[in-house]
Amino acid sequence: MRTIRLGNSTLEVPVVAVGCMRISALEKSEVERFIKTALEEGANFFDHADIYGGGACEEIFADAINMNDDIREKMILQSKCGIRKGMFDFSKEYILESVDGILKRLQTDYLDTLLLHRPDALVEPEEVAEAFDILEESGKVRHFGVSNQNPMQIQLLKKYVKQPIVANQLQFSITNATMVSSGINVNMENESAINRDGSILDFCRLNDITVQPWSPFQYGFFEGTFLGNEKFPELNQQINQLAEKYNVSNTTIAIAWILRHPAKMQPVVGTTNLDRLKDCIQASEVQLTREEWYSIYRAAGNILP
Repeated sequence: MRTIRLGNSTLEVPVVAVGCMRISALEKSEVERFIKTALEEGANFFDHADIYGGGACEEIFADAINMNDDIREKMILQSKCGIRKGMFDFSKEYILESVDGILKRLQTDYLDTLLLHRPDALVEPEEVAEAFDILEESGKVRHFGVSNQNPMQIQLLKKYVKQPIVANQLQFSITNATMVSSGINVNMENESAINRDGSILDFCRLNDITVQPWSPFQYGFFEGTFLGNEKFPELNQQINQLAEKYNVSNTTIAIAWILRHPAKMQPVVGTTNLDRLKDCIQASEVQLTREEWYSIYRAAGNILP
């Protein structure tokens, strides 16, 4: 699979990340087959979070493949922390405790990447910096990033944190494209011109932070997928036409649309269906034209001024 550099690090990663949020619903043999299929297809970047399945997803992942040093070196593991029941917590104590739990469940000595999951309103960036220093010096975490953060939140962290912020996970799909639409409709008197994120996409590009889109097939906030959905007839017609042209699935085209953006994003796909996973991975081989990208963008109801 095609690779990109993760942020300004030296870490080369596949352009499609494998999300592990749903693997707790699978049998152990199914999880083993899922992971091996991903590795065979060149998708060796696995995204976790300590809250997925209440931690069960990380345990199941490691158990299914009988985690050992040999197989560990074949994969890139990322996890997230900071979400607690009824609150968010970026305190030094909680970050360190969370990482120890993650490493224990994944049966590994280190994470390639740790992300802070959702912004903590009570964040004390000095504490985050201390936690990151301890984790880096101990070898428990090699790279650091954030999730769902805007430019000023990242800048505040960067004032104290010496490690580069290499990634930012953000909601983005064909139907959830406000990161793009607000930049197209600058200063216009329409809904699409509303800048809801402080120009986070441009900020990440300027600062060499890899955007990792989550829920690349969802519309709204987990309201469902747009593929094959009667609510999006024009969009599905356009996607299906391109799928036929390129002799791929509609799933492949939806991911190819994200990969066509020059920001060099790394979508996180959460499917546990092996065929659909392969379709997502195949998107790295499809290069949509500028005209095709915009035709999908407009078909989703996004306007051009």
